[in-house]
Amino acid sequence: MKRKKRCKKAPAEPAGSVGLPKIRLLVAGIDVGSENHYVCAPSSDGGTEVRVFGASTPQLLAIAEWLEQAQVESVAMESTGVYWIPLFEVLESRGIEVLLVDARQLSRVPGRKTDVQDCQWIQILHSCGLLQGCFRPEDAICHLRSLVRGKAVLTSERSDWLRRMQKCLDQMNVRVHRAVSDVDGTTGMAILRAIVGGERDPAQLAKFRDPRCHKSEAAMAEQLAGNWREDHLFNLGQALRMYDIVEERMADYQREIQRKMEQLHCGQADLHPLQPVNLKTAVNRWHRPADPGFR
Repeated sequence: MKRKKRCKKAPAEPAGSVGLPKIRLLVAGIDVGSENHYVCAPSSDGGTEVRVFGASTPQLLAIAEWLEQAQVESVAMESTGVYWIPLFEVLESRGIEVLLVDARQLSRVPGRKTDVQDCQWIQILHSCGLLQGCFRPEDAICHLRSLVRGKAVLTSERSDWLRRMQKCLDQMNVRVHRAVSDVDGTTGMAILRAIVGGERDPAQLAKFRDPRCHKSEAAMAEQLAGNWREDHLFNLGQALRMYDIVEERMADYQREIQRKMEQLHCGQADLHPLQPVNLKTAVNRWHRPADPGFR
């Protein structure tokens, strides 16, 4: 059944706005929720009107249409979880200015009356110029940021699988981490793959030693002898397969990130042509880490 929009007429001068000079009249306030969005917009009689919309995409489009009909120029909304993102993007695509406001900023403003709804209070403060929007980068940077964050999740997952492999080795007393400095380095991964492939001779495993390793083959072979239990070997093989799968997905992310970086026009001129691009540094140019609206 289609959700019916409930509307409520707010008084022309809601309690709480008394004594506050209005700077902008054609502004709206939105109380964002997971199921419903409460919207307060100016009405034709000089007051305000509150309507309740659902959180589905058709309802978000209905919010944008209603605000356009009310000739709203700017909208302020509270940064609630991630529920504000779809509505923010819909309104932004319609050319409406959107201010994302930290909830702590709203709570610090005194003078709110109990009979004023959240969306009404946001609209009042916005019309009086008392709200400051959080920083949100341009759309191209948002795309790149989403990809970088997705890759960061996989990086953490890859580390988890590496720790699981290390646990299997510890349980078999195969001290790869003592033979080489990095288990996930060239020599360490070669030894791991050889173990999963069936090699058990420590001397043969030590032959995978990279010439740059500090330890000799004999010293490495002493650390690579262990108790080759079948259950630990099976767990090691499965963890290695998951590690490789995550590595492949990370490579996909890296290619897409590089493609997005090449499409960016801003921030490229000041990079030296021979200087490698640090993706984390490049993305951080467009955000403020302490800003609560940066999500």
